[in-house]
Amino acid sequence: PGTGAPVLRASGNKLVDAGGATRRLLGVNRSGGEFMCVQGHGIFDGPVDDASVAAIAAWHANAVRIPLNEECWLGLSNIDPAYAGARYISAVQDLVHRVEAHGMTPIVELHWSYGQYTGNSAGCSDVHAGCQKPMPDAQYAPAFWSSVATTFKSDPAVVFDLFNEPYPDRATSTTDQAWSCWRDGGSCPGIGYEVAGMQDLLDAVRGAGARNLVLAGGIAYANDLSQWLARAPADPAGNLAAAYHGYNFNSCASESCWDATLAPVAARVPLVAGELGENTCAHSFVDRAMKWFDERGISYLGWTWNTWDCSSGPSLISNYDGTPTAYGSGLRDHLRAVG
Repeated sequence: PGTGAPVLRASGNKLVDAGGATRRLLGVNRSGGEFMCVQGHGIFDGPVDDASVAAIAAWHANAVRIPLNEECWLGLSNIDPAYAGARYISAVQDLVHRVEAHGMTPIVELHWSYGQYTGNSAGCSDVHAGCQKPMPDAQYAPAFWSSVATTFKSDPAVVFDLFNEPYPDRATSTTDQAWSCWRDGGSCPGIGYEVAGMQDLLDAVRGAGARNLVLAGGIAYANDLSQWLARAPADPAGNLAAAYHGYNFNSCASESCWDATLAPVAARVPLVAGELGENTCAHSFVDRAMKWFDERGISYLGWTWNTWDCSSGPSLISNYDGTPTAYGSGLRDHLRAVG
């Protein structure tokens, strides 16, 4: 790719670079691309110029996760054309290239998607991609991934995260139903639109000719990986990793739960904690989690590099020059220590 970012792939339960050296993804999320466009405000929230990306690198981050919006990428009619289609894609490409130019791995992911869901834990009642839905939709999500994969297949340093936080378990009556929906999609109990499962999305990526590393997060907002190994989609490229999201307020937020459900996954495939955070405006939970992850060679990325409130965000920074919040100082200091 001609950038400073390494090309990573899954090898056993590790991520390795082109030379075979073990790597971890350690960094931050850069929120904005999932919501600004659908709300009619722009494409990103705050600056994404070179100086702002350099500030992320100065924390010794080596990865930046970039949430995306399905309708904005595809240029659907309800999105302001100024923030949709080719303009949106170009802006995302520019950010990806800036991240790579600073030696960091860009992770692009489908965050907000189409499909009306008004059931348990619904984030919104709108059919449009204005909130987190329980699962991706069969109508547009495979097309989104086919397009994203086509856009970046010539740049194998880019990582694909299939769907932010699946929660089919809130709609279905059993965990088995939730995991079946997660992998295979179709008509899922409690979800009123046709669902694209993780296998459908992975097939769309590989069908476009992209062999990039792919992440797949579990159910319960990517907090539950209990059946991930048994239900993982088949990847002809053999380049799939598991994704977990962990916050202090989640059900799986303790060493005992991690030992029981994450450790078996991390022993078999690479595990990436794509979102890690807490709403206390401090960092005691994140400190505990990073210690557990470090001991097992697991990757993690803090939520989020945005200047919001540390409790409602939670936000790592108070200024895009990299000034940390009290919460963010824990991740910054730790990344500088391990990196």
